[in-house]
Amino acid sequence: MGNCWCGWEGSIYRVSSNAKPESPKDQSSPSEKVRKDDKKLPSNPEEVEDFRRCMSANPLTVFAFNELKSITGNFRQDFMLGGGGFGNVYKGYINSEDLQDGLLEKPTPVAVKVHDGDNSYQGHREWLAEVIFLGQLSHPNLVKLIGYCCEDEHRVLIYEYMPRGSVENNLFSRVLLPLTWSTRMKIAFGAAKGLAFLHEAEKPVIYRDFKTSNILLDQASLRKPIL
Repeated sequence: MGNCWCGWEGSIYRVSSNAKPESPKDQSSPSEKVRKDDKKLPSNPEEVEDFRRCMSANPLTVFAFNELKSITGNFRQDFMLGGGGFGNVYKGYINSEDLQDGLLEKPTPVAVKVHDGDNSYQGHREWLAEVIFLGQLSHPNLVKLIGYCCEDEHRVLIYEYMPRGSVENNLFSRVLLPLTWSTRMKIAFGAAKGLAFLHEAEKPVIYRDFKTSNILLDQASLRKPIL
């Protein structure tokens, strides 16, 4: 979460497959909760969901770690999509019963981002802020956060899968066909719309890591800057 800035203090909520719709609970603001007890951040699915209820967040599915091992083939190396300072990202497949809304008609690929095991207070705080922050955003040009895992020392985020990879890979690949100039213009326009959405939000977000490796392409070549 170190690559984004927004005008609120991070606060934070697995919604199991059979979870009921969320209903408002505590009316105090998330920032007030953090100030009152900054040393006691939510550290299990129930506490995370309680925190999310305060922020009118989008519904997310909470996965058990064993579920993630199953959908990624126990995090097989040939399922790995990439990695970075945060950890590794794996491809997985989920079914309708895995999701809170249960709307999938067939197994759907997802990207499973496994944080690198930083169990420090700051590491958990950054992961928690990412869950809360991304759980509030919804735009055609932003990659969707589907769910998360907060179990024991495991901290994982599950995103929609972008089958065409990053713009960087498409620009410099020796295997893929070169992107046409018209396609490049469409990509730039889509990425700009995603940034404009962040900048013009009620609480504006400054995205500080905007580069070709962080712009992902779906099958229809929609441009989606990933946070």
